Amino acid sequence: MADGDDHRDAHGGDHLDAHGDLDDPVAVGVELLANLEFGSLSVAAAIDRLETVTTHPRKTREILEEAQRRGVIERDAGEVRPQSGGYVSFQSDVVTKEGEFSCRRCGATISTGYFIDFEAGELGAFGSSCIRKVTGRE
Repeated sequence: MADGDDHRDAHGGDHLDAHGDLDDPVAVGVELLANLEFGSLSVAAAIDRLETVTTHPRKTREILEEAQRRGVIERDAGEVRPQSGGYVSFQSDVVTKEGEFSCRRCGATISTGYFIDFEAGELGAFGSSCIRKVTGRE
């Protein structure tokens, strides 16, 4: 993408480039890990959630390392334990939009998209069940 290109997606979001990639996947990924509602989960399960942010293995590793460096997670013997005690509030942190979207987790076509509004950027769209899985509610 050339300098000066608009960073808005087709649905008016301002955190995606023309390919649907987040401007700062590391910051969004760290924030996602900080807000998971799990006592612990496997590294594979954490990576499954991070794949909603990026599918690049190097970037995923960078997110995990940065989250550990910041004290957001602890990693031990294949387990990831969130340390912040934060969570995604469906009342204040999730924005619902109507339109035509593809779920960022499963790829299904959805007419109601759920977006997590992180400080580092908006993550979504997700369907109603996928947003619960990504955040750790299911």
